[in-house]
Amino acid sequence: MIIDLLSNAPLYYNQGPLFKKAFEYLAQTDFSTVEKGKYELDGQNLFAIVNEYDTVSPDNEQMESHKKYIDIQYIVAGAERVGHEFLKGQTPSKAYDNEKDFMLFGEKPSFFSVLQQGMFAIFFPHDLHMPNIMIDKAAYVKKVVIKVAVK
Repeated sequence: MIIDLLSNAPLYYNQGPLFKKAFEYLAQTDFSTVEKGKYELDGQNLFAIVNEYDTVSPDNEQMESHKKYIDIQYIVAGAERVGHEFLKGQTPSKAYDNEKDFMLFGEKPSFFSVLQQGMFAIFFPHDLHMPNIMIDKAAYVKKVVIKVAVK
């Protein structure tokens, strides 16, 4: 996993052309005018999901992981906590769904990070993550999740 500011995104262009395209999209888009939804950037190789929600308690949440896509989660507005753990052979509590590209894990995160406006996190397939968690109380967040196909 990587956590950083969008202003440092050029440091990660070496991850490949899809990452460069994803970060350029994040830097050049005025998300105040973008509605919730899915936006293709390069077919199924690269797409963005814009979402708005109120953060939640971690009590009933589980960590997730993906196989086909790497997540770039960018906070447009608000702030949230994200739980983390490494995939080390844990047994999923919800088996992998190939169509939706996710599986869930019942273990509690080893640690949490706070993502604030202007920050992003990259979650690779070996990174378990629990996003959308409130800091002190439920609060509004607008977030863009860019799905980068694993090659």
